[in-house]
Amino acid sequence: MKLRKVAIVCKVGSKESEKTAKDVAKKFLAKKSKVYTIAPIEVKGAKKIESLGELKKEKLDLVVALGGDGTTLRAFRHLENDTPILTINVGGNRGILSEITIDEFDYAINQILKDDFFLDKRIRVVASCGGKEFPPALNEIYINRTNLTKTTEIEIKFQNDTVKQKMDGVIIATPSGSTGHSFSLGGPIIHESLDVLIITPVAPVYRLESIVVPDEKIEITSSHDCSIVMDAQVVKSAGYGEPIIIKKYKKPAVFVRLKKRGLRQMSKLGF
Repeated sequence: MKLRKVAIVCKVGSKESEKTAKDVAKKFLAKKSKVYTIAPIEVKGAKKIESLGELKKEKLDLVVALGGDGTTLRAFRHLENDTPILTINVGGNRGILSEITIDEFDYAINQILKDDFFLDKRIRVVASCGGKEFPPALNEIYINRTNLTKTTEIEIKFQNDTVKQKMDGVIIATPSGSTGHSFSLGGPIIHESLDVLIITPVAPVYRLESIVVPDEKIEITSSHDCSIVMDAQVVKSAGYGEPIIIKKYKKPAVFVRLKKRGLRQMSKLGF
């Protein structure tokens, strides 16, 4: 892979991640790459941009995400295309989505330059409501009631089936997100390569297990106003009775991988 244009994304508010971002930027500059950093990171020779949103305008060869899973999710949300990301755990907690630690960075870049790596493509999901399409999510979209004193009735339509029940909310998770909030509610762990979605009810009045469905359109309607939460980072609103459409995003999330493993996220969880 040629590394002509590279962007560095780091964990917000982490001094360790910010310092590492500067060191990484200098290494790419030494390899004659054009490097983009996100404010407040500033490195001589690199182009500083004010927000991740500006990356949409650039045709990048690689994005390096320095942080934990939150940083990775944030980076993917601002990439509308399928630019690959090298995920490095710097100052994160578990770093379930991370590929390497910073100690392995030099080795990783050499492997990438020699084309000794592979691309791991994951489906993303996107929600739309009221004629507006929201940012894509890698892990999940969570629909939850805003009125905490009343249990809402949620109708879920997929293919030719309809599920309608009172519950606090519902999570639509991708295979990547199957080890996240869906899993904590009893949802299954799905192999990351599968093109399916997981519908996981949140506190249903009558027990309702998670449902694994093809990655086709899912329509959700709530009897009360609700919030649409993308990857626990972006929140939008929907009025009662207003259909929320969730579907597979047009472009996958692409991870740079150095070695093949089995269920990556299971191993990170300690299984």
